[in-house]
Amino acid sequence: MKDEVLVMGKIVSAAATSHTFGVADGVEAQAQRIFDGIDRIGHAIRASRPDVILMATSDHLVNFSLDFQIPLAVGISDAWCPYGDLGVPREPFPGHREFATELVAFAATKDFDLVAVENVKPDHGLAMPNAIINRGMHIPVVPIYINTVMTPSPTCARSYALGKAVREFVETARPEQERVAIVATGGLSHWICLPDSGRVNAKWDLALIQQIVTGCGAELAGLSFDAIMKDGGNGGLEMATWAFMAGTTGESVGELVYYEEMTAWWTGMGGVLMHLDDA
Repeated sequence: MKDEVLVMGKIVSAAATSHTFGVADGVEAQAQRIFDGIDRIGHAIRASRPDVILMATSDHLVNFSLDFQIPLAVGISDAWCPYGDLGVPREPFPGHREFATELVAFAATKDFDLVAVENVKPDHGLAMPNAIINRGMHIPVVPIYINTVMTPSPTCARSYALGKAVREFVETARPEQERVAIVATGGLSHWICLPDSGRVNAKWDLALIQQIVTGCGAELAGLSFDAIMKDGGNGGLEMATWAFMAGTTGESVGELVYYEEMTAWWTGMGGVLMHLDDA
């Protein structure tokens, strides 16, 4: 008889969503479907009653400059105040210093040197989806920054492996009955300040989403830098956060909540919600 593994904490919900919002003029119906989709994800996350939301995101040269190119970082603070871009209200919301500090220490034992950052102001990459998902701003948030604007950016393979390490951290090193939600933000295909700016590759977006919701999220780990740049643009590098989420959920399946080929915003917009067993 195999020894049973004592599970301490638990990942009780997981989702991924694009994180930008543009002007709704002329695309009101699409914009409303995007908002409704993220709102539905928020309902599911809140219904899972998490003690903390671990939110994987990228920074858009607001907190991390090209002079200090940090590949992977964890936000450690008792509270966060948004930067305020894209009209996000600068209303503080709680952090979880103890969880974040312990995560950095645990990750170091798994060959991940996560930089601990305190004095950051989350930009729209985190603050926009958090404002919708974390209604009332009552649930503490720990940001994981996967810096896709640096060169070379963290690979999807490395991000997926980090997700697996985070799952192990939650299930083996956290207090019994602690409930953790995982939210990845970013993507989908978009080209920023490149000749293809304005292009959206819906076929690529939906193919990656299909991999995730059918329990094949591990396949995202095979995405190379060159392949993403070709098919998803430099903004598509943010799929590393989705790979991170997939690493935390393993072979769990999920559902497509929304997708819009949002050419007016120069980006594919989509969101998925995972179905976790025994959550």
